[in-house]
Amino acid sequence: MTQAVQTYTYLRSSAVRDSSAGRSLALETSGGATPAGAAANPRFFNGFLTAPGAAAAALLTVADVAATRYYQPLRPASIDPVVTANGDRLRFESFSGCCGVHARLDVLAEGLDGDDIGHGTTNVDVNHPLREALGLIGPADPLHLSVGPKELAVTTVDGRRVEKRVPLPDRWLRGFAETQVLAAAFDLRAEVSAAEAVRFLRSLPRGSGRSGTRSTQWVVAAGRALRPTSRPVPGAVCLAGPERLAGLQSVLRHAVALRVYGPPAGPSATAAVWEVVLPGMRLSLMLSPDAARGFSGEGGVLPALATEHADADAELVSALLAWEPRIDPAELAEQTELTTDRVRAALTRLGTAGQIGYDTAEAAYFHRQLPYDSGRAEAQNPRLRAARALVAAGAVRLEGGGAVVTVDDHVQRVRVGPDGRLSCTCLWWAKYRGGRGPCKHALAVSLCSHQGAAADGRVEDGTGSTAVEGTR
Repeated sequence: MTQAVQTYTYLRSSAVRDSSAGRSLALETSGGATPAGAAANPRFFNGFLTAPGAAAAALLTVADVAATRYYQPLRPASIDPVVTANGDRLRFESFSGCCGVHARLDVLAEGLDGDDIGHGTTNVDVNHPLREALGLIGPADPLHLSVGPKELAVTTVDGRRVEKRVPLPDRWLRGFAETQVLAAAFDLRAEVSAAEAVRFLRSLPRGSGRSGTRSTQWVVAAGRALRPTSRPVPGAVCLAGPERLAGLQSVLRHAVALRVYGPPAGPSATAAVWEVVLPGMRLSLMLSPDAARGFSGEGGVLPALATEHADADAELVSALLAWEPRIDPAELAEQTELTTDRVRAALTRLGTAGQIGYDTAEAAYFHRQLPYDSGRAEAQNPRLRAARALVAAGAVRLEGGGAVVTVDDHVQRVRVGPDGRLSCTCLWWAKYRGGRGPCKHALAVSLCSHQGAAADGRVEDGTGSTAVEGTR
């Protein structure tokens, strides 16, 4: 697996410190992006948390997810959480080491009492002593929060800065891209009270903890309760690897409600978002469709990447983003004079660099800025690389109603359905039926289709599902 090494440089370690003014949670920042450009140690907030006990427990959950491998936990994982300041809130995010769980804590304006919230994205230092201190903070303890150093001259006692060198697998970056594509198709499926949330989450199996369970169940709202069901009935939400929700139990004593988001129920397992509503905050865990399945291989971004104009559209849309907490594709379409479908494809393209997230509670995209370029995730995607190789080798022949793709001595037929989506005769399609994105043959046909459309002046819709030549 290809890996890059990310170096986090902090002026000192994050800590909970006691003083004559009370307790203070000082979260140290590493290099990040701000409206003024790159900053070595940006400062985003200085003030108080209105629900300190809930905030400490929720932040600890986000950090614990980053340090956990839920599937085959043979090697420790530890990546410092990402924090994004959107002007009206702070978002803390992390992925599990196996890339199958995405955690996010949104501390909203009502959860913060202090100076203005800044704009930008960086990593925050969450070390072992800090985790222990967070676990001791009670709900009645006043807690001051600073995100970023008070002054850049602050260093450690011995004058050395704190550095962490962490190997980041490319699949972790691709996970950021895939989660926003999946979540954009989710709707609210259930909302229950705090008491029901406690009952339901405590009833879930714990799992073996050795290799990760592959158990999958479905959950459906029944009045004011949640009940398991053996099959995906209408309104049900998939719960794959239920032991992966164990992290939510640490915040249950502060919970206001539990919300569950997912796509329409179908025959296959799907991802879902489980969100605990807290005072002035929301903590969510997004679970992949299987405990053994990371988000990086879902393939949801591939149709958007296979469009001829994705790069130019993404560059145009990117110039209009400024860490907004809510991005309106229709408004961007008006500003850029692109179609809404092309704007959504451009947002997906930007998501491959981690620049776009999706908030299921508000049904809206939001902007963050990670230190990655979108081309890297695209270059490391094996299906897209294989599709481009097929096109370069002349293996695709477009014909009425579909295409023929010749790979060595094998011939695969790609067909266009009534909805414009492509299907294939290959083993990948037979196994996943489009549930993990298009196969390399369908991607190659899309690439050829877009090239043909550009050559003869036809207009594409930018969604990646444009019908091949002769099918309109």
